[in-house]
Amino acid sequence: MQRCELVTLHPGEYLFHRGDTPSGFYGLNSGRLKASTLREDGKEAILAVIEAGDWFGQTTMTSRQPRLRDVVAIERATVLMVRTPAFDELMQSQTFLGAINELQSIHMNWLYRIIEDATLHSTRARIARRLLQLASGDVTKWPQSRQDVSVSQDTLAMMLGITRQTLSLELKAMAEKGAIALRYGRIEICSKDILSSFQDYQ
Repeated sequence: MQRCELVTLHPGEYLFHRGDTPSGFYGLNSGRLKASTLREDGKEAILAVIEAGDWFGQTTMTSRQPRLRDVVAIERATVLMVRTPAFDELMQSQTFLGAINELQSIHMNWLYRIIEDATLHSTRARIARRLLQLASGDVTKWPQSRQDVSVSQDTLAMMLGITRQTLSLELKAMAEKGAIALRYGRIEICSKDILSSFQDYQ
């Protein structure tokens, strides 16, 4: 896209902070980012892992409200940035406007899933559902899911809003059932069917 600028981020570097004035619409070209915020107790809550191919930032660009969360690089990442003037020009195109509306719908559905998980499902069901989501791309679903989920247990616990100890116990139980295998810095999905069966776990 000719209207894009390429921005490089190193691990731990912020693309933007919560409260920043929106200045661009973004597409992740390579690497991974995390969208997070601080909870009332001062601990970080990771809302989503953003992966290559994901576009984001359209909500505050269209509303011109401050950024709602922090976005920071998990690993070295390159980001395509469409600055405000170019974004406003593109919004005059019905094709681009339709794509933004579709992206907004995808993100809203993802948000409703997170709310539903937090209020209606058990801890084990929430863990299983999030692992399946991560295997298919946390926010924007991919046609095929991956066998490996490259996420640490600390990060996964922060995504789910549970303690590291609680997560560890649940993951060990899932591993004993043959659903997953715990690896260094990642979780291998051994049986998607068994893991899926935990979604209704009470």
